[in-house]
Amino acid sequence: MNPSLDNFRNIGIIAHIDAGKTTTTEHILFYAGVVHRLGTVDTGNTATDYDQEEQERGITIYSACIPFHWRGKRINLIDTPGHVDFTAEVERSLRVLDGCVVVFDAQKGVEAQSETVWRQADKYEVPRLVFVNKMDIVGANFEKAIEDIRSRLEGSPVALAIPMGSGSSKDSDNPFHGLIDLLEMKALTFSAKDQGKTVFSENIPESYQELAQTWRDRLIDHLTALDNTDRIASLYLEGKEIPARLLRTVIREATLARKIQPVFVGSGREHIGIQPLMDGVADYLPCPLDRPPVSGLNPKKKDKTECRKPDPREPFCGLVFKIVADSHGELAMVRVYSGILTPGSRVLNAGKGAKEFVGKIFYTEADPSHRVELEAAGPGEIVGVVGFKDAITGDTLCDPNQGIILEKIHFAEAVVSRSIEPESSGDREKLNEVLELLRKEDPTFTVKTDKETGQTLMNGMGMLHLEIKQHRMERDFRLKIRVGKPRVSYRESLKSPLRVEGECIRQTGATGLFAKLTVSFAPWIPPSRDADPIRVTHKLKPGDLPPLLLEAAETGIRMGLQSGELGYPVINVQATIEGAKMDEQLSNEVAFQVAGNQTVQLALKNNMELLEPVMKLEVTLPEEYLGPITADLNARRAEIREIHAQGKLRVVEAIVPLAKMFDYADKVRSLSQGRASSTMEPHAYAAAPESVLQLMLNPYGE
Repeated sequence: MNPSLDNFRNIGIIAHIDAGKTTTTEHILFYAGVVHRLGTVDTGNTATDYDQEEQERGITIYSACIPFHWRGKRINLIDTPGHVDFTAEVERSLRVLDGCVVVFDAQKGVEAQSETVWRQADKYEVPRLVFVNKMDIVGANFEKAIEDIRSRLEGSPVALAIPMGSGSSKDSDNPFHGLIDLLEMKALTFSAKDQGKTVFSENIPESYQELAQTWRDRLIDHLTALDNTDRIASLYLEGKEIPARLLRTVIREATLARKIQPVFVGSGREHIGIQPLMDGVADYLPCPLDRPPVSGLNPKKKDKTECRKPDPREPFCGLVFKIVADSHGELAMVRVYSGILTPGSRVLNAGKGAKEFVGKIFYTEADPSHRVELEAAGPGEIVGVVGFKDAITGDTLCDPNQGIILEKIHFAEAVVSRSIEPESSGDREKLNEVLELLRKEDPTFTVKTDKETGQTLMNGMGMLHLEIKQHRMERDFRLKIRVGKPRVSYRESLKSPLRVEGECIRQTGATGLFAKLTVSFAPWIPPSRDADPIRVTHKLKPGDLPPLLLEAAETGIRMGLQSGELGYPVINVQATIEGAKMDEQLSNEVAFQVAGNQTVQLALKNNMELLEPVMKLEVTLPEEYLGPITADLNARRAEIREIHAQGKLRVVEAIVPLAKMFDYADKVRSLSQGRASSTMEPHAYAAAPESVLQLMLNPYGE
């Protein structure tokens, strides 16, 4: 255990799919000495893509954590997926990280998933660096990538390095061959003979001196405005040399305050620019001491806030941010925020009020099966723990005598479902066990039973997500299964506001049940994307209803809203309890739960609106295919928001119903002779056409 917290860096690598995250990560590990051979995504032998599915598909599916050292700093690095189906891996990683590196494709700039991961980093107030990658490809444009970040992401990118050249030797008279460090005002080139390990620092070539000075002046102007002590301005006005150390101090302060995002540049494929980025991680991203103490609720006094500083002398506090499940058991990934965690101890699972046994503690490599056992873990550590029984993602672990509940991790809801059943009825119990294990491991993967057909449905973020789960069941757990066609996960909502009365009156001899509730229901828009999609409040006066019965009524309403007229969850509804009647002898919690549930049924009866998931689609294509592709989108009920140029290509941005998109990947390839690419991510739920609702209400045309 390293006691020097200022030498810790917990960082993530995040980006749109194919921006080069994994290649960047592989180079970082290679230069840090963690791996001795540089793997590639194409050959499937990178350190972080350890899973067979990742290797076969050439994409990252599971976030992987690897510790390494660079310039005296201990860095825990997490490489996250870029595909939208696995956005939960990014969400839970950012929840426990102190800083991150956002990778952008120099040709494509800000892409659809770039916006999502940037927004997630904003949500958790994570300081970040920017790495403009792939400067060696046709159409690479460093300035445009920076402008995209400023305009589309509302960021404050500040270049600390600029590229020398762009594109490759095949397509450019001046290919990308190095970069200029704007702090030291030196040209850096990287030896191809040892895959970029050797870095040459030289004077800036004459042909780049004017450009370098222009960018240097921009940097100084930006930092002067951020320097509260006016140290930079004084030296500049006096015509004195501004020390690089002073510039780094101001850059670090501004980065930690999230006022700027330092920008680095390079090419993983050409082994250029990675070491300056690693130096930037060490110099500018926060250590645990730079982040505010974590805060949470006292489990015994929910209105009292508790804080924990990153100090080994504080009571222990940690957050479970991931469960890794396989046929051998479960490994819980834990970020330790305060205190010391030791093997053989017992900690409190504060949200569940249960004790958990700490079996063994490990540092994990990318592949969680590769482990280094530890005697203890302190603040700032990210470790794997075996021995927990009840802990799941988002649970707070703490000292049994000094409880705290940290804010949970909120995940997007599943939008696609498929039926699943074992080929042999004898495997049904094993299938249920495996589904439960996968559900525990992945919060965006859920399982439910269709009330009408009795089928087991697995729900996920997209077709790829469910396909991966299917392959895991078949490969890792040796199950033979059958899966059905994909279905859309709809939602229900209220068409118009109304006031209803629900009751539970049952008389059986001397005992019975009695409860009456008057509840008003109204459509409601949650204040944020991550807020609870339903709201239950009351206008009762003190003494109208005992607290336990009021809580039971609210629980009954919430339970009713979990499944509407068609069996889908109800969202965007506010329920307000306006009146209640009770009987001293017959009223209890069960009665008020039943009455609350009945109010939901009455409110939705002939007053339900069906909502369908709509997706944000981005299609990049040569201009000659624009007509056929937009015509096809219009036929899919798409709302085309924007068409803009990206070099010689065109980018179509649209909002389109998921129900119309299951065959789109194949269709867009055939319409463009394989030259168009598309990305899609969940956008919102919107009202489905009346014809879709009527088909569901009357599937057989009755």
